[in-house]
Amino acid sequence: MHMTAAKTSRTRPTNVSLDSALVEEAKALGVNISVASSRGLERAVAEARAERWIEENRAALDASNAYVAANDLPLSRHRLF
Repeated sequence: MHMTAAKTSRTRPTNVSLDSALVEEAKALGVNISVASSRGLERAVAEARAERWIEENRAALDASNAYVAANDLPLSRHRLF
């Protein structure tokens, strides 16, 4: 398992606006709102990074896909299926 930025760096107080009913339900269920918020933010950052990487590498991905469409996978003649 990898260490995340939230686990390796200090926390910082931050003001956020959350749905009040959701906050009350979380409290009633014993959910740590700071931890849950941090995990959600971590997930959103990872998704944004992945989307950015795809956009930054779109030309290379398209070129690779075009090559495979035109020529099949490299060494495909050696595949057993």
